Amino acid sequence: MSKGSRNRQQQAREQIAQARAAEARRRRQRRWLAASTGSGGTPSLKLTSLSTLGSLKPAPAAGPNGPEGVPVPGAPPLTGTATKATGQKVDGIGCSTSEQTLFHIHAHLTIFVNGTPRQVPAGIGIPGATGPNTPQGLFINNGKCFYWLHTHAADGIVHIESPVRRTYALGDFFDELGQPLGPDQAGQAKGHVTALYNGKVYQGNPRDIPLNAHAQIQLEVGTPLVAPESITWPSGL
Repeated sequence: MSKGSRNRQQQAREQIAQARAAEARRRRQRRWLAASTGSGGTPSLKLTSLSTLGSLKPAPAAGPNGPEGVPVPGAPPLTGTATKATGQKVDGIGCSTSEQTLFHIHAHLTIFVNGTPRQVPAGIGIPGATGPNTPQGLFINNGKCFYWLHTHAADGIVHIESPVRRTYALGDFFDELGQPLGPDQAGQAKGHVTALYNGKVYQGNPRDIPLNAHAQIQLEVGTPLVAPESITWPSGL
């Protein structure tokens, strides 16, 4: 067999493996939607009262507003973006040369590690990210392509800009970043992960938290636990 034939066979095997992996992800997504969706078609979350957590540390004062009109924590990032996806599909999520608008919503993510805030890095989901340093901070507005989930600033705003209407989950976002997320880890921070969703306690794997419109999600790794932060959504978001 020639070297060219072997290479073609290897490529075919890799394509088959990728197709099978993509189909497995779609099956998991369908199972999750079937288990969590009520009759109205909107995912019904398993939430419980904040009082079940006991005493909470007061949320810190909000940082100054960033370029999107949302406070940017005066804290180090949870992780860098060196391991982020570089253009290949991730969990069936593509990277388009322009931002998509058919399905365009936003969610907000706040992260604490042992009671201390961490930034959600700017430029997640934008390979080759570049942008101006505005008076309010860095704003990423250019790159090789834009994944359907991405961040423009370090303010925690996750932009969901997709050519298809579907439910995206927080695990998809972390997969783009190339970082783990589960009940005992977020990025490189290890410890029990407590998840809050719109001021209530989320019960389940944080990977499965849906990125719904104007969802306010807070991940807390370890203790002490911090009271939920809340942002005021600027016009346009």
